Amino acid sequence: MRAYFLSRNPLILTAVTTVVSVLLQIMLVVCEFPVTLTLERGFPVNHVVELNELKHRDSFRHPRILQELQPQQSSVASVVDFPVQGTYDPYRVGLYFTRVQLGSPPKEYYVQIDTGSDVLWVNCNACDGCPRSSGLQIPIQFYDPSSSSTASMIACSDQRCTLGTQSSDSGCSNNQCSYTFQYGDGSGTSGYYVSDQIHLDTIVGDSTSSNASASIVFGCSTTQTGDLTKSDRAVDGIFGFGQQGLSVIAQLSSQGVVPDAFSHCLVGNGAGGGILVLGQIIEPTMVYTPLIPSQPHYNLNLLSISVNGQTLSIDPSMFATSSSRGGTIIDSGTTLAYLAEEAYDPFVEAITQAVSQTIQSIISKGNQCYLVTSSTPEMFPTVSLNFAGGASMVLRPQDYLLQQNSVGGAGVWCIGFQKIRGQGITILGDLVLKDRIVVYDLGGQRIGWANYDCTSSVNVSTSSTGGRSEYVNAGQIGSSSSLQNNGYKLIFIVVTFMLQLHIHVGFS
Repeated sequence: MRAYFLSRNPLILTAVTTVVSVLLQIMLVVCEFPVTLTLERGFPVNHVVELNELKHRDSFRHPRILQELQPQQSSVASVVDFPVQGTYDPYRVGLYFTRVQLGSPPKEYYVQIDTGSDVLWVNCNACDGCPRSSGLQIPIQFYDPSSSSTASMIACSDQRCTLGTQSSDSGCSNNQCSYTFQYGDGSGTSGYYVSDQIHLDTIVGDSTSSNASASIVFGCSTTQTGDLTKSDRAVDGIFGFGQQGLSVIAQLSSQGVVPDAFSHCLVGNGAGGGILVLGQIIEPTMVYTPLIPSQPHYNLNLLSISVNGQTLSIDPSMFATSSSRGGTIIDSGTTLAYLAEEAYDPFVEAITQAVSQTIQSIISKGNQCYLVTSSTPEMFPTVSLNFAGGASMVLRPQDYLLQQNSVGGAGVWCIGFQKIRGQGITILGDLVLKDRIVVYDLGGQRIGWANYDCTSSVNVSTSSTGGRSEYVNAGQIGSSSSLQNNGYKLIFIVVTFMLQLHIHVGFS
């Protein structure tokens, strides 16, 4: 009787069809979050390092921060979200890494995220010196181009081989485009360039999730030396996010696969986490400053530094980018922060003077430190980094101080900024970048930031300079999984309802 009534009453059937349609639309919205690549931060358990060791480690990357050329730009189609896992703690030996899928059939590789270099490279089969295990408790994989049906070698005459000279010492052997990367600590890697598929889960402009793949050029490393051969922090390779033509962001954006912008938001408290997005995070409080053109890295025009609202007496040319000076660089791959030699002493002196009446200052292992009886250093002054275009980055005490240890019940808080001698370079690393959204808008040639709770969700635009926004979860696994599970439950409910309706009408 019920089946007969449904099939013979067009008004009821129309109403039911409408309900099903609405439920299906809700289902699509809820389930729209893509299956994402996971960006993790790992570290050997209880491996605590000294401030000087962190400074020493950061120094390894700085010689390669003063090279190369310009980015490619293009229009956009989709957004990729890399949710961050792990704990942000500058006193642990850690690194950020994500999983990328390469080849056909696709295989998964753990690669370190590095905005200070350009090329994606992975360990190749028969690699000499490559570690076979990792203290990060991840499997070590080796890429084999002969096992991928879509792999091809890059010939020396290929235009993409010419692009490689912007980012490395390129060579040619048997008409095969090769490379060598040399790092400041004497370690290095060499190999040859290949072209193969990278596989991504994306959110496209019409609010639907999609699987995407694209052909990119990356390095197949056959030799490693120095610290790269050590297994304590070993990964499968390095994921370069620089501006040069062979960087992944440049290649994918030039093909229209992703926006010509990427963003990150690193959690600064003990819980860790964060987000890395191929796309521009949209936030109302965002401020922007122009990128200095024709630079290989993310150079900004820092004009002045203020402590408690008072501008320090520092010649602005100390921060400028020129043929003889490295200028001011944003680098998420650096743990600490570094000031040009001429700016460091006025900076430290101003902070010390601001707290001299209430806090005892000490020198610990060559670093300016303070004995603080409270659990947080809130009595310290705020610092403002003032950039071209009126954009200021306001630093809380915990954005320029690090707790080293404790003495007699008092915490030893040290200036996290370090001095770089003779290079004319200022580098803003994770110490100041944490707890804020940072947007690298390559299409608009600008960098923006906003203070933010990086455990929260964000809105991401599919345009490098704004426009249509897509909602993307900030990458916290619990939130993402729960949303997806609710979506799967809704799928089950709707499918069950439709099956029941089909059965009822079919029996009429």
